[in-house]
Parts: sequence; C-alpha cells; structure tokens
Amino acid sequence: MGVNLNGVLLAIDAGNSKTDVAVLSQGGNVLGSARGGGFQPPVVGVETAVDGLVEIIGRAWEEAGGAGLPPTFAHVAACLANADLPVEEEALRAELLGRGLSRSVRVHNDTFAILRAGVDEPRGVAVVCGAGINCVGMTPDGRTARFPAIGKISGDWGGGGGLADEALWFAARAEDGRGEPTGLAGALPAHFGLESMYALIEALHLGRIPMARRHELTPLLFRVAAAGDPVAESLVHRLADEVVAMAYVALHRLGLHREEAPVLLGGSVLAARHPQLEERIRALLAERAPKAVIGFVTAPPVLGAGLLALDAVAAGPEAKARLRERYEG
Repeated sequence: MGVNLNGVLLAIDAGNSKTDVAVLSQGGNVLGSARGGGFQPPVVGVETAVDGLVEIIGRAWEEAGGAGLPPTFAHVAACLANADLPVEEEALRAELLGRGLSRSVRVHNDTFAILRAGVDEPRGVAVVCGAGINCVGMTPDGRTARFPAIGKISGDWGGGGGLADEALWFAARAEDGRGEPTGLAGALPAHFGLESMYALIEALHLGRIPMARRHELTPLLFRVAAAGDPVAESLVHRLADEVVAMAYVALHRLGLHREEAPVLLGGSVLAARHPQLEERIRALLAERAPKAVIGFVTAPPVLGAGLLALDAVAAGPEAKARLRERYEG
C-alpha cells in the first residue's frame, strides 16, 4: 500500500453492543478500521473479552496494510464499556499491556469517547443516556470527574432500560387500582398487540415476549408524555432532573460551573431530542450553571477515542482536524 506503518496509533471504542477499532497515523489519517461485537467482560470475563478485541484489532491492522500480528503501537487509547471503576480500568489496561500491543496504553470508560468526540479540546462534561445513564468530565490538565454508574447501588436513575421499567411499574398499578390512572396502561400492551397490562405482564414473565424488548417502550413513554399524560410527563421530568444533577456535579468538581463550558448530551435517549426533555434540561441547567453550553454528540464515539490517542502523543491541531473530517464529513 505504500503506507508508513511506523509509530501508528490504535483507537478503540468498545460498547455493550458493538466495537469500533481504528489504526491511525500520528497525522490523523485513518489507515485501517474494523467493527465487531459488544464488549462485556462482566459476562465473559476480562481475558475472553480482550480476546475479542484483539481479533478486531487484527482485522483493522490488516486493512491498514499490515501483515500478521501488529508490532507495538505508539499508543493505545481504549474507551471501553463496563470499565466503570478505576480498578476495572486498571485490570483491562494490564490485560492489554500483556498482549504486547503497546508499552503505552490508556483505558477510559466509553463515555469519555463521546465527550472527547464533541469538544475541540479535552474540556467539558458529557452525559450519556442510552440503555443506562452515565456522566464524565475532563480538563486539559488531566483532571476528570466521573460516577460509578453501575445501577441503583451507585445512586443511578434513568437510562432507557430504567425508564421502561418505570413505565411498566406505573402502568401495572394504574390498571389494578393501586396507582393513579395513566395512558401508559393502554399504550404499553397495545404496542405488543395485547389488550391489558395483565396480559403484557404474563407475556413478559413467561418469556413469550423477551425481556430485552422492553427497550421498545421507552420511545412510547415519551409519546404518551407529549400527549399530556401527567404520569409519563413526571418520568420525563425526573430524567431531566437526573441529567442536570449529574452534569452540574461534574462541572462543580472540575471548577467549570461558573465558566463557559460545554455540556454534551449523547446516547439514544438524549440524541432523540424529545422536546419536553430537552426544554427542561435547558431550563434547569440555565439555573444552576448559566454559562454552560449544551451540545449534542452524533459523531461515532471512535472519533473520541482517536482524538484521545492523538492527545497522548501531542499531535497538532491539523491532525485532529483531519481525523474529525474523516468521521464528521
């Protein structure tokens, strides 16, 4: 191919459902890329999960013009799902170092990829609401803010899965009389062609409808809220409250709450730009951090991993602009 493969960088964005890998030059060119399945060390174990990464890395390396296993990369920036705690990041970093991919490896939670993809410098806060909810922040001097983000035991509320469970809870109680009336009681079972919440509960419990399909109910919750249903609307408002609470705490920890600083929103729930949710987020954040600038991240998170790799080798702005152009067009 005539491509110089010396001193190349490796960028990894590994989410729960898919993994993207890019081999980069230090000038910001994408030399090769590959996609694979999700990254779930809690399910399969760290060693097996990293085995899957190495296979995807090998395909990206071959596309870049390399042969066989890659030599040592100048730096590896790995933004990984399920790296929720520093101890987990360190375990994954040790596993990657043990594979001989590089003597310079940095593991980040995958939310950092979304944050870095949305800013021109590593400064700001990102809140991601997809299947779950998470928030991270960073500053150019290397300081970070983060939350464990591992569910109710770490104080989390929200995410697409959590919203679906809340909608089911309120709808079930509305139908049997324990709770207040809500349009969710009719809308949720109707989505699956059923006539009652009892029928939906039975179908979910017996496996006739896979539990994984509950995520289909989250967009429905927003539609019912938009029609003026008070119960559904209260759930949308609570999610906005949670997003703003996380964003403000991260800004405050980094000393950015009184400065003009980006607050980036990403993930399937926030990227859908539901008007009720977005309006409340904007209003609440304006009260708590008036100078914060809200933005939405739609670029592939692997862009953020690539920018973190370029940051690590002190690449210039031209290299970062070249990489951004590749992914944002």
